[in-house]
Amino acid sequence: MAVYSIKDLEKLTGIKAHTIRIWEQRYDILHPQRTQTNIRYYQDNDLKLLLNIALLNKNGIKISKIAKMTVNEIAEKVAAISEINFEYGTQLDALTISMIEMDEYKFDRIIRTNIQQLGFERTMLEVIHPFLDKLSLLWLTGSINPVQENFMSNLIRQKIIVAIDNEPIVSGSDAPKFLLYLPEGETQELSLLLMHYLVKSRRNNVIYLGQNITLEDLQDAYHIQKPDYIYTMITESYAKQPVQRYVDRISKLFPDVNVLLSGYQVIVQNVTPAPNTSILRSLAETIDFLNTLQSDNR
Repeated sequence: MAVYSIKDLEKLTGIKAHTIRIWEQRYDILHPQRTQTNIRYYQDNDLKLLLNIALLNKNGIKISKIAKMTVNEIAEKVAAISEINFEYGTQLDALTISMIEMDEYKFDRIIRTNIQQLGFERTMLEVIHPFLDKLSLLWLTGSINPVQENFMSNLIRQKIIVAIDNEPIVSGSDAPKFLLYLPEGETQELSLLLMHYLVKSRRNNVIYLGQNITLEDLQDAYHIQKPDYIYTMITESYAKQPVQRYVDRISKLFPDVNVLLSGYQVIVQNVTPAPNTSILRSLAETIDFLNTLQSDNR
């Protein structure tokens, strides 16, 4: 059973620690345990309940009314709101609840409903991508455990792969060809899979190599496929060494290809691009690039 501090609850629910204490005292909503040194801590059931309460409260239901509901009534109300309210915060809260509870059914219902209302791409960009940012923050601060992070990552991965598979394979020489990969040491495959979907859904040819690809492997793929674009992300690796060397080497190895770069290390290390290299600094910039390319090729 996981143990949470009041700061963990604040990060996960968005409810200030001071407010949580007031709710405890005034409405007897939570019952924290105490260590031998009298430090308050919370358990899984406390977190699940507070996540649900926070979602209802953010959607206009007064805490005094929520306090009179049973646990089942709160859960039913949360499910109903999650399916009709597509505001950014509500969907993030609902996904956070499904992650903490490791509830695949709840996750699937949220995503399916969003896809029906918004379409797959908007769901990925407006719901899943912001949630992944939140997931990274919660992981870095130790507010969630690895099994919860892996659970959600694999569910999202499945959804993206199915969407990629549903897009038709482009044949012929007219469509630009993209080669997608992650260098050695990079593990953020979800972001690369999302890129795969974005590129393929715009009727481009995609060669997907996946993660942990050496430059030697990349050269082999290049000689076989002769892509128009090579895309990669550098987020985790090269944190303690200059990423510029790697970028310069790619540019020299593939002088006739448009090399597209993104990722945290590329941005923070202020990489200087070569003539055949472009830096995509955000997801929005990446989509703009793909849309412009799509328009040019019509």
